[in-house]
Amino acid sequence: MLRRLAIAVAVLLLGLLGLVAGGLWLQRTPDLPPADLEARYAAPPSRFILVDGLRLHYRDEGPRDGPVLLLLHGFGASLHTWDGWVAALSDRHRVIRLDLPGHGLTGPDAAGRYGPDAMAEMVAGFARALGLPRFALAGNSMGGHVAWRYALRQPSQVERLILVDAAGLPRDEPRPGVLALGAMAWFGRLVGEGLAIATPRWLFAANLKSAYGDPTLVSEALVTRYFELMHRAGNRRAAMQVTSATRDADAAARLGEIRQPVLILWGARDTWILPKYAEAFKAQLPHATLIIYPALGHVPMEEAPARTAADAKRFLGG
Repeated sequence: MLRRLAIAVAVLLLGLLGLVAGGLWLQRTPDLPPADLEARYAAPPSRFILVDGLRLHYRDEGPRDGPVLLLLHGFGASLHTWDGWVAALSDRHRVIRLDLPGHGLTGPDAAGRYGPDAMAEMVAGFARALGLPRFALAGNSMGGHVAWRYALRQPSQVERLILVDAAGLPRDEPRPGVLALGAMAWFGRLVGEGLAIATPRWLFAANLKSAYGDPTLVSEALVTRYFELMHRAGNRRAAMQVTSATRDADAAARLGEIRQPVLILWGARDTWILPKYAEAFKAQLPHATLIIYPALGHVPMEEAPARTAADAKRFLGG
């Protein structure tokens, strides 16, 4: 009896796996060649630089003698997420942004350096390569986590810090969507393999709409850019390593060591990292100013670039 039950369960599981595999095959989306994407997304002023064995894609705009602002994007995004800020700030500031490891045209890191401290070290190498002794640093979501870790590691380099819906504080609730799945040690590898095969366009559209306070602002061009850059060969597999790598020892207890002026910008409609974490950052940072935007979501600098850049400009000029 038990043997027949075990066989039936095994057959059922095999059938379910077959359905999943068949579904993934039907939804499969192949990688895109880096050369094709660079032809599309690396027009001037895009440049590439080799840092610690990784070829980083970056843009350096604005007056060379202006105060430097370095921008770090969030998970699944690219340096293009800051286009609006560059347009608004590069008249006075030298604005530099890069694609972090596993993202955009930088692509995957063979050494697997995807944790926040590892990325902060990569940013430090990038700053050395460009000869940047001091600068203001801004980051959104994952990039915000890297930014405040960087401020802890390199306090003499960071003049001012801007955290835009930043990650890195301990969470009371599971991470959203695919981030939660990728963080499950026993399931992450399976999910990663599936997403490396099948990440259809509708999934990107749904994620972007959930990240915006006003989903109607998510254009077809925006979805295309996110979809295509994540399909750069190797980026989807890297994405799952990024979500796992963020589960390192927490440094939030050291936030009080950041003595620089800090501007915290947050969307009140952020369902990815709730606004209560904006308040938590402010409570722990001794010189922080908090601005919450009632109608915006997880990427306010992309959703409302003019308004958020104006607040950043006032802070940077203060």
